[in-house]
Amino acid sequence: MSSALFVALVLPLLAAVHYYVWRRTVRDTTTPGSWWRRGGTALIVVLGLLLVAAPPGERGLPVPLNAVVGWPGFVWMAGILYLTLALLAGEVLRLFLLRAERRRAANAGPGRPGDSAAGAEPATRTDSVSGTDSPEPAPAPAAVLPLSRRLFVGRTVALVSGAAATATVGYGAYTALGPPRIKHLTVPLARLDPAAHGFRIALISDIHLNVLVGRSRTRQLVDLLNDTGADLVALVGDLVEDADVADQGRAAEPLADLRAPHGAFYVTGNHEFYSGADQWVRFVRGLGLRTLRNERVALPGFDLAGVDDASGADVGEGPDYEAALGGRDRDRAVVLLAHQPVQVEEAARYGVDLQLSGHTHGGQLWPFTHLSRLANPSVAGLSRHGDTLLYVTRGTGFWGPPVRLGADPDITVVELASPRA
Repeated sequence: MSSALFVALVLPLLAAVHYYVWRRTVRDTTTPGSWWRRGGTALIVVLGLLLVAAPPGERGLPVPLNAVVGWPGFVWMAGILYLTLALLAGEVLRLFLLRAERRRAANAGPGRPGDSAAGAEPATRTDSVSGTDSPEPAPAPAAVLPLSRRLFVGRTVALVSGAAATATVGYGAYTALGPPRIKHLTVPLARLDPAAHGFRIALISDIHLNVLVGRSRTRQLVDLLNDTGADLVALVGDLVEDADVADQGRAAEPLADLRAPHGAFYVTGNHEFYSGADQWVRFVRGLGLRTLRNERVALPGFDLAGVDDASGADVGEGPDYEAALGGRDRDRAVVLLAHQPVQVEEAARYGVDLQLSGHTHGGQLWPFTHLSRLANPSVAGLSRHGDTLLYVTRGTGFWGPPVRLGADPDITVVELASPRA
């Protein structure tokens, strides 16, 4: 996104959302001029600034300052999302409590606490027969809640919403930062040679090494991959999140310990091109991984191909399906490694049997788990597109907030099956 578009569209929206959150959690819960109101206002402003500063701070700030800004800024991305949703849902509770308090104030009666008309002189009227003045009941005014009751309503809604948002973000962070699930999937391929029946590919994607995720996470993932005992490891892009090798290379070094009989293979993702794909390709090769940049290799019973990510086209290094898939033996099954699910359209044109992808994170955060379906042919799992099967892993990392909700991270062991075995 260009800076002008960010300033014109995103910043006003962020400002409006922060104002709404401030209004419901600070203004409606504190008294004017109080220390709590001043402190709450300052906290909302600081969190908003950290949110805006966190993404560019990943590359623009020195270590460890980028982590100092990144942790609260990225966590607040998820925090304000779910706090806003909780407060919007809490508007129903707010209306219910306000109505109940107004009814309580109206029933308090004249002269009782909460009656805004208490102490007022009764209205009089002149009797048309006797000419004397006699009391006339005044119309009951609408009950106006005293400050204490308005604060009670505001604090109740803010407390319930804040607790719900905190629990949601906490659970999502526990899921995102915890170990990924190991999933197993058997995929029958009509053209697969019986010699490759039972061949297992350990599929991993979207590690997203960044200021929040480092070397220990990579070590954990490598141990999990090795424990699967797969015949081959496939890393389908987004190893890193917008960082140079000089900044995150050390975090990726445990990949050198990957062990599989047929090796470990790697294709680029969109974030490699945001960071400088060539430097990462060279670095990954130095760790012993085989990079597939628009090329294929012959394995026992099938071909394995890999293409660059579609975003590489912006710098003249996009996918070349003809180079990777053209001129091959059509009697052999071919498995394609391609970072983005949308690349299945070209894969189907070239008769690919199975495409393995990542990129979507499964949507990562509800409700984006549903909205991301609008931009992808599949968000997660196995689907068919013509004669081509597509499997999309949810990946193991995260982009932005270290939170996953409704999209648990996973490593998938894909077992190929031949109908002729």
